[in-house]
Amino acid sequence: VDGKGRKMKYSKYNKYNNQKVEYEGKVFDSQMEFARYRELQLLERCGEIRDLKWQVSFELIPKQPGEQAVKYVADFVYLEGNKNVVEDAKGRRTPDYIIKRKLFKYRYPEYIFRETGKDEIR
Repeated sequence: VDGKGRKMKYSKYNKYNNQKVEYEGKVFDSQMEFARYRELQLLERCGEIRDLKWQVSFELIPKQPGEQAVKYVADFVYLEGNKNVVEDAKGRRTPDYIIKRKLFKYRYPEYIFRETGKDEIR
């Protein structure tokens, strides 16, 4: 409802023109993220990966007086063999994302960090 009491409609697109997709009660930020989730589900069923999780939050900087904690939310987390993998489906790398990716790699070196998406990046 806006300031004049009118009902507002929300677009199915976010600020980067990605269309959200709802599947199995999950809302994916883009069709690319949804497609990758389906691929990972298939890999899990085939035994290539296991313990697939979606939208896992990692603390990068703890809460400080007067400040909130800084967190990174990974699109996917899974085990590949005995290796922990964090994966992000990316169409566009924002400056905030790049900083959080660097902080994540520094704070959680035990994870393999993968980016998949538009250009099949790292």
